[in-house]
Amino acid sequence: MRDPSYWYIVISLGVASFFIFATMYTFQPILPVIVEMYEIPISYASLTMSLHTIGLVIGLIVLGFLSDRRGRRSFILWSIIIATVILFVLPSLHYFSLIIALRFIQGFVLAGVLSAALAYMSEEINPKYFGFAATLYISSNSIGSMAGRFSLSYLVESYSFQSSLYILGLFGIVTFFLVYFLLPRSRNFEQSDRVFSEDIKGFLYHLKNRQLLLMFGLGAVLQISFTGMWTFLPFHLIEEPFSLSLQQIAYFYLAYSVGTVGAPIAGWLARRYDVSTLRVIGVITLSIGMFTTLFSSINFMVVGLCIICLGFFISHSLASATVSNTAITFKGSASSLYLVSYYIGVAIGTSLLTPIWESFAWQGIIMITALLPLIYVLLVRILPIVIRRRETSD
Repeated sequence: MRDPSYWYIVISLGVASFFIFATMYTFQPILPVIVEMYEIPISYASLTMSLHTIGLVIGLIVLGFLSDRRGRRSFILWSIIIATVILFVLPSLHYFSLIIALRFIQGFVLAGVLSAALAYMSEEINPKYFGFAATLYISSNSIGSMAGRFSLSYLVESYSFQSSLYILGLFGIVTFFLVYFLLPRSRNFEQSDRVFSEDIKGFLYHLKNRQLLLMFGLGAVLQISFTGMWTFLPFHLIEEPFSLSLQQIAYFYLAYSVGTVGAPIAGWLARRYDVSTLRVIGVITLSIGMFTTLFSSINFMVVGLCIICLGFFISHSLASATVSNTAITFKGSASSLYLVSYYIGVAIGTSLLTPIWESFAWQGIIMITALLPLIYVLLVRILPIVIRRRETSD
């Protein structure tokens, strides 16, 4: 850690992660503005998030394979610069269908950083100090998500939709040059000589493991609830009885900062208590936070959002750790599959809950997002007991 290169890697990839996640969630907090500006339904506007996420899922698989064969650094740099160019193009488009198409492409290229960064760090940093570097990198993910939502909500109302994207694009340029000059060239990269069929075999291998399948499902369910709640929160707070502006709503995204400490807390507790029990506690905490937001009070809303973020990051970090610990072989494929299911949950939570919002408003969204993880955990606990009883009776 005394080597300057260590901090060049941590800082450059941390900033890259910050930019990637800020860009990823650019459109979520400003969906009400998009709906009004282009005079489109919420379900159509939400495609800027869901199709973007589908592009990201495809990119994680494709670019993950390619980075194993062509190197890490170039994929990280190309990912940043192409995503930045798209940010400058988006404001000039008059047809919303083109915006959706470019967001899909942007999601695909953003996967270049996500699929290569941790692999690069594991190759270039001494294993003894890799854990701390990885923790800082992952913290940049959540901070970037929070900052992206907060800044875009604030900038759109202060300036305009177009100006906010230009400002984020300028930050993308700064990020590119910072990574270009700071991130050392790979010294320990070993090109993979595996054929693609072996990588596919690694994916299929994990689909036969019941414990891993349950964790993949939990990752998807957690994000359906978490993303679904955040997607429709601005629409809820704009309406009565709150009647808030986007600038005021922006401050609610600072609840993410509570979630940032959730992962370290979960890691500390996991060394002392049963991980499966802690996951359930995290899910219950998430659901309690969801129900708290049903009260028509700013104070209850703030407390509820903080509880939601804490519960989500505890359960998510423990599910992710369980995947890494459970997979005996093809560990990289197992982590990739968890990310794929995780981001599929983002896509579902963004778009497929729209009919619930249109029919039942915030109460309907909360009933779904609060009960879905609880029902999933309950089924996961009950089904093995039922299966064992049937096997015993047979």
